[in-house]
Order: sequence, then C-alpha cells, then structure tokens
Amino acid sequence: MIAGPAHLVRLAHAGFVFAREGVFAGIDTTLLPPPARAAVRLARLIERPASRVAANRLAAALTRLGPSYVKLGQFLATRPDVVGVALARDLETLQDKMVPFAQAEAERAVEVALGKPLAKLFASFGAPVAAASIAQVHRAAVATNGRRAVAVKVLRPGVERRFRVDLDAFVFVARNAEKLSAEARRLRLVEVVETLRRTVAIEMDLRFEAAALSEMAENTKDDPDFRVPAVDWDRTARDVLTLEWIEATPLSDRARLEAKGFDLKRLARAVIQTFLRQALRDGFFHADMHPGNLFVDDAGELVAVDFGIMGRLGAKERRFLAEILLGFITRNYHRTAEVHFEAGYVPRHHSVESFAQAIRAIGEPIHNRTAEEISMAKLFDGGRAGGARLDRAQSRPRGQDRRRRGRRDRGRPLPRRRAGTALARRRAGGAARRHHPRRPGAGAADGRRHRPRAGAAQPLDRGGVVGDRAAARVAHLSAGYGAVVIALIALQS
Repeated sequence: MIAGPAHLVRLAHAGFVFAREGVFAGIDTTLLPPPARAAVRLARLIERPASRVAANRLAAALTRLGPSYVKLGQFLATRPDVVGVALARDLETLQDKMVPFAQAEAERAVEVALGKPLAKLFASFGAPVAAASIAQVHRAAVATNGRRAVAVKVLRPGVERRFRVDLDAFVFVARNAEKLSAEARRLRLVEVVETLRRTVAIEMDLRFEAAALSEMAENTKDDPDFRVPAVDWDRTARDVLTLEWIEATPLSDRARLEAKGFDLKRLARAVIQTFLRQALRDGFFHADMHPGNLFVDDAGELVAVDFGIMGRLGAKERRFLAEILLGFITRNYHRTAEVHFEAGYVPRHHSVESFAQAIRAIGEPIHNRTAEEISMAKLFDGGRAGGARLDRAQSRPRGQDRRRRGRRDRGRPLPRRRAGTALARRRAGGAARRHHPRRPGAGAADGRRHRPRAGAAQPLDRGGVVGDRAAARVAHLSAGYGAVVIALIALQS
C-alpha cells in the first residue's frame, strides 16, 4: 500500500526533471490523445531556455536524475526494438560520467573491504581519475616486487540501495504500462527492467568482474593483438577491484592514434576478429565492447577494460551465429533462412523461401558499400518492414483466425463465438475453468486462448502475438550481425 504512492512521488520528480530539461520538446503531440497533449503543453511551461539539442537534453535529464537513470539510458541504447532507432542513437551519446565521491569515503571503503589499513595495502593512493554510476577508479601504487602502478575500482557507498529503490519504481511503471497497453505487453517492458536488474546486480559484486577478467585472460592468452589487465587478487573484494594500470591510447581518440602512427584498418580488423574469436570460439565475450572500453597500448595491442557485463553462447548458438554471419557475407540468403528455422528462431508456419526473400531485401542494399554509406536506421526499418510483409504473406496458423489475431495485436476486444447451443457453451466454459482456474470461463466458449502472465517467457513457435512477430525480430537481428561484418570488411578494403 505504501510502495505505490512512494513510486508515484519519485516518478513525479523524474517527470519534473524531464520537463525542466526540455525532454518533452521532442514529442510529436499530434499523435497523442487530448489529455496527453495538454499535459505536455503544461510541462513545457517550466522548461529551461533551449540551449541544447534534443539528444543532449535527454542525456542531461538522465544524468541529473542519478546513477540508476544513467544506467537505464545506456541499457535502452542497446534496445532499438524497444525505444526505436532514433532514440537509441541519441542515448548512445549518454556518457556514464558522474561526480566522484569524496576521497576519504573511498579510502574508508577500501580499508573496510580489504580489512587492512590503507598504508599497508598501497604505497600511494591517488585521487579518482574516472567516476561512473556504480564505481570510480583511483590510480595507486603497490610495493610488491618493486613499485608498480595499479588501478583500484571502488564501489559507490550506498549505490545498491539507490538502485534497488529506483529499479522498483521502473518495474512499477512497466507493470502498469503492460496492464494498459497491448504494445507495452508486446515489448515485455517488465522483462526489460528485470534484465537490467540482473545486470546491475552482477556489476555490483566486483569479484564477478575479476573472475571474468581471469577467464578472458586464459581464453585469449595466445591471441594476437589483444590482452586484458592482470587482476591483483590480494587486493580485490566484493566492493574493491585492483588491476594492472594500463598506459594506452583510447580507441575513440582517432587523432592520437593517427599521430602515433597506428594502422587504423588493422585495428578495425583486430576489433572484429577479437570479438568473433570470443563469441564463436570461446562462447564467452565482452558484452560492452564499445570504443570507450578499448585502448591501444604502445605495442599496438588492444586492451579491454570494464568486464562488468559479459555474454555467453552455447555450442549450438555459436554454430547458428557463425552460419548466419557466413550466409550474409556470401549472400547465401536461403541457407541463412534455413539456419533460423533449424535453430527454432522462427515459427514453423512461416515459409523458408519467403523468409529468405525478406532477408535478401535487407542484405542486398548494404553489400559493396563503405561503412559511411550504410545507414543502420534504414537497416532496422527495413528489417521491421520485411518482417511485417512476411507475416502478411503467410497463411494463417493452425486453429487461429487472422482477423481475430489482428484484433489482439491492436489491443481490441475479441468478439464471442457461439458454441452452437447453451449446453455446449456451458460444457465448454466448464472445461476451460478446469484447465485454467485463474481465468474462469476463458476457453472454447469465447474463442480465446489462455495467455501467460505479463513478462513470462514464451516460446517463439506459438501462433500468438509473440510468434507472429518473431520472424521480423530475427530478420532484424540477423541484418545487424551481417551489417557489422560487411561494414568492417568494406572499411578494410
């Protein structure tokens, strides 16, 4: 009873910050119902003078709201299927840079976590050199085996409670959105927030990051052009991570890389080959390998940092992904389509030939083009359009009427079907109650199928809402895999 009003207060504060930073200026009010249009107009009355572009307004608002909102923005930047391509691209500019917490707090946190006075742990312990939403990094030195520099990552005091409170509010919003909107249910907003919650929980135990670094070091010890910092396990705990200090140039600093004479095409090739080795050979990969987390040392080797978010692929998934990538590169769209069906990514009622045609419509326009000529926004839009055309072209799934399926997708109520006689309707209703006690009367009598709770995992080969859109999603993702490889090949040619 108390949680709901508390969430509403926090969300009202977030809405006020969005209004002050001018976030609502980017909303097309013509698409909104009259009450929402009035609310947006009122919100814009307290807007600051326009001094930023729209993308920076959103980034400024999320930064002002604190670590949880920054992390949410970064997470949504990886989900164009949820927020749209344009907004996802805007959110990519959001930097996880926060005001550092006090030096005294950091030193106290290190002593508590490691159980020793700071002077016995480090020969020196400098001011923070970088501060993010979950932790900040200090440069320090240790006297073991000679004096050497290390990077010490310290968890923010009280960050777990702050994230827990804010994530509970995000779940509150997602659940209510799914109750009110069929589109929100299709996007599985609760599942999105729960995924963010699991990711953040892992990031907040720095021992998991240390273990990921150790595993990655073992997997890549013989790989050319790539290495990871060594972990100092004696100075690592749940809230503190100590690593080898890296003297290197950020991969995002093109000017400095060129000034030092590095071959940018070789670096591009090393990035993609490193990622594919991790994903396809090892099944364990850095899942946040953007330029801000990659450096180039003086020997020309790539050095990755920030191993808080990692990904794993099983043997079958690796084979499927490899065949999908190969199919796009060699333009064998029919085989690419077959692999999706073999993997169970696409419902069986679809046609392999039609799915291959949809993939061809996405892949052909980006072949033989440089990276600058490939528009990812158009690529994603093409994936959605191709998937939608594919759905319309297919025959209806067994036992389900296409007209009724369309009404469910749009969130409109379904008409009742007559079962023939009153006795037949009563028997059908009783059978439905026996099989689905939580949905009395929802069965053959009204022509509806039992639907799992919002956010529950659902198989892709169903004939319901999720199954009907699976082909579009997979075509969309496959195009993304292919575009990355094709773009990098074009860049190197």
